[in-house]
Amino acid sequence: MLDRRGFLSLAAGALAAPAGAAAQQPPPKFAHRAASLKMVGDFDVVRVAAEVRGLQGVELQIAAGEPNLWDLEAVRRYKREAYRWGVQLPSLSGVWSRGVSIRTSPVAGVELLRAIRAAELLGSSVILVAFFRDNAPNMDEEAAYGPVVQLLQAAAGPARDAGVILGLENSLSPADNVRLLDHVAEPNVQVYYDLDNVEFYGHTGQAVPGVKLLGRERLCQVHVKNEERLIEEPGRVDWRAAFRALREIGYDGWYCFESKHSAPEQMRRATERNIEFIRQELGA
Repeated sequence: MLDRRGFLSLAAGALAAPAGAAAQQPPPKFAHRAASLKMVGDFDVVRVAAEVRGLQGVELQIAAGEPNLWDLEAVRRYKREAYRWGVQLPSLSGVWSRGVSIRTSPVAGVELLRAIRAAELLGSSVILVAFFRDNAPNMDEEAAYGPVVQLLQAAAGPARDAGVILGLENSLSPADNVRLLDHVAEPNVQVYYDLDNVEFYGHTGQAVPGVKLLGRERLCQVHVKNEERLIEEPGRVDWRAAFRALREIGYDGWYCFESKHSAPEQMRRATERNIEFIRQELGA
């Protein structure tokens, strides 16, 4: 029989447990980009993902492929396939049709709203909004970044109502992305961080420090890639340092592979090995 002191001790422990559990990080979540699998517009990509140990999701393309996600019947089919195979669709990419970019408003704004609708139907919480090279604004010139800020601000409300984050992936430096987000000033407009792109677009040595510069509140999702190599092998990014930095800021979003593959079996082996490596680095 418990005495009063024992009962109070047990009760205190029970009350403390949820707080301790809440402080823990959820296990890492892994998806693969359909475009990197060369399966854009192919419903079978969901089954392929389900057969890779540890892979939980697929990042679909919106405007590319046939059928694409402008077709609501295709959206419904992907949703059924995801339910059937137990695979999530955490993010969508490829917002723009051919010839459209974030700087060709108002068409860009219309297509972004259509993408938000598709994301809401699929239960996808992130839309990758891409703009590279000439489509990325000069953050020292208001005439260049102003229209981009206005477009993102206009889309932020509908995205928020749909439970969607607009994740910016671009060729800007981490510091310029902070400046852009500060101008937009909408909490559901964040950075979809691609560390390899940071280095590729000339911001040498900034990819890993950029994790802490951006911080947890500005990062919605992370692309992981090392061209055709395993993530643990040498490349443009020190991925061990990157995962350490992501762990330190408390990042708990999805990791989406954008790897190159030579064949289906090689994809499966490499992705399973990459997942194992990342889990080890995150201490998961």
